[in-house]
Amino acid sequence: MTFVITQGCCDDASCVPVCPVQCIRPRPGDPGFTTTEQLYIDPSTCIECGNCAFACPVDAIFHEADLPPSQVDFRGINADYFAAHPLEDLTPHPIERRRLPRARPELSVAIVGAGPSALYAAAELSDIRGVTVMILERTPTAHGLVRAGVAPDHDRTKLIGERFDRVLRRPNVTALFNVDVGRDVSVQELLRHHHAVVWAAGASDDRTMGIPGEGRVGLVSAREFVSWYNGHPDFAEREFDLSGRRAVVIGNGNVALDVARVLAQPVGAFEKTSMSDLALAALRASNIREVVVVGRRGQAFAAYSTAELLALSQLPGVDLLADPTEVSVTEQELETSRGRSADLARRRAIVDAAARRTPGSPRRIVLRYRLTPTELPGDHAVSGVALARPDGTAEMLDTSLVIRAVGFRGRAAPGLPFDSSAGIVPNDGGRVVDPETGRPLPGLYCTGWIKRGPTGVIGTNRADSAETVASLLDDVADHRLPEPPHGPPQLIKALRRRQPNLIDAMGWWRIDEAEKRAGRASGRPRVKLLAADDLLRAAREDHER
Repeated sequence: MTFVITQGCCDDASCVPVCPVQCIRPRPGDPGFTTTEQLYIDPSTCIECGNCAFACPVDAIFHEADLPPSQVDFRGINADYFAAHPLEDLTPHPIERRRLPRARPELSVAIVGAGPSALYAAAELSDIRGVTVMILERTPTAHGLVRAGVAPDHDRTKLIGERFDRVLRRPNVTALFNVDVGRDVSVQELLRHHHAVVWAAGASDDRTMGIPGEGRVGLVSAREFVSWYNGHPDFAEREFDLSGRRAVVIGNGNVALDVARVLAQPVGAFEKTSMSDLALAALRASNIREVVVVGRRGQAFAAYSTAELLALSQLPGVDLLADPTEVSVTEQELETSRGRSADLARRRAIVDAAARRTPGSPRRIVLRYRLTPTELPGDHAVSGVALARPDGTAEMLDTSLVIRAVGFRGRAAPGLPFDSSAGIVPNDGGRVVDPETGRPLPGLYCTGWIKRGPTGVIGTNRADSAETVASLLDDVADHRLPEPPHGPPQLIKALRRRQPNLIDAMGWWRIDEAEKRAGRASGRPRVKLLAADDLLRAAREDHER
């Protein structure tokens, strides 16, 4: 018997150091760790101690005897990984305990952002005696994409927010929400009050397709749509045309599948989740019954994970279909995916979908491959998507709603250099560098998507942030960081004067509790506050009584 890692694995790798027999792979530092779909447990080595299950922040690890029916396939997925990657080295990776040098017993760091990369960095830094951390977040709430990006029906994934909240409660961590770095305070001013600044504000722009008609009404980005149904205050009141019978999603990553799942399922699947009330109301009135997910390449190169595709194939009342002429695997694709058991499961699921070409349900998700969008025709609004096949033939899909899910892109950060072609802050191991000379800019660092690009899942940010923090601490040890002329307390006083609507950590706890209290009354995890005024009112509620 063995424990099994299932759908929802966040790649956080909290399970790795607690395993007494080191049977979880890949580990941080191993080849493939930064690109793996998930982590895996070797069933022939596992001793069933259960340490990994207790350590998992998203409850994705089960004893095989307790696997939910929808997760049974993961027993084979875990085992197959080790058929291709047999365990050889069982030596634990050393755990390095960092400390400040005696010459600098105190270190103050400002972190811009309050999402996973920011909070992983804060966790690493605040573990060290003598380090104080100030977190500055533009919105009134914490957790970044855990709150605004993870699908509402992925409750287990959202559990990682509880771990992040424990970081915010540490006595050497100060959190300031509703503070816009660039408007309320500059990066240069942050450096005058801290030894270092870590930019961890994510990638808040969208990649485009560069085709005619992309500016027409009816084309929306997945970022907007996902933020809308998750109740982000910047997007909560957006309206989308859900009057047609078909929607088309361009892209084949996990975000594309999330969007397809939300559009295709009956709204009852989300009634007891934290989905925005405005989104629930709009989806109740939706006429969409078919969602077509269009990928440019063959199915072996699809970017979504096996876990998400398997989940899509198990949706009650929704048929997962594919065009039999598009699911064949070329020799090149076979060679590329050789030894990757997850891809084998993925292909099996898609072939099964293709075999069910006769739909039995009124709702369907159709996976299409090797199709390139060439135009979004229409007058003022989109009326369809023009698609080209590799053989030069064309196809038109009629629709009034096209959701572009071809990736996120970093936005230039005020006060930092920016690589506009890559959409990232130029850096070396997290050290922000001058793009002209390649030399590090003293005291400036970055982590997360703005550092590496929009790749990986939540837990990928843990290793990424650890690398940045290691660079920062190396610079401290080598005396590369100048002493700031002022301290954090003076900056906090100045920010309270400039931004009267500043929200501190206590304000965030009040928002969090107000949403959870409303959720308990309706049998939901939380009922999100959608308007900025409502969030601000909740943050002040108990304080003003």
